[in-house]
Amino acid sequence: MARSKQPEENYLERIPVRPDWIEWSADENGIVTLDIENKGVMNRIAQKLLKKPEVSHIHLDEIGSFVWPLIDGEKNIAEFGPYMEERFGEQAHPTYERLAKFFQILESYHFVDWK
Repeated sequence: MARSKQPEENYLERIPVRPDWIEWSADENGIVTLDIENKGVMNRIAQKLLKKPEVSHIHLDEIGSFVWPLIDGEKNIAEFGPYMEERFGEQAHPTYERLAKFFQILESYHFVDWK
């Protein structure tokens, strides 16, 4: 008996949410910096022994810096596309592939949650 397959989720329909624990700021050029506190036993040991920082500062590129403030917990990933294309034109292409990759990277570091 054949099992019915569940429909695959369209990644671009996912709704991203910025985690509350991430502090961030934008400089005068609009470049966003995420301030990530390095917590946990291993991080404390690395801070003491290897002089690793208590807070890592992650600088997003121009497109990432444009998208980050747009994350409001209401828009899905695909809805960011027209904003990117309006702002960056051809530089944004391939728009949806770039957006998917950006959010996959954010997700891999736990820098984004999903609604």
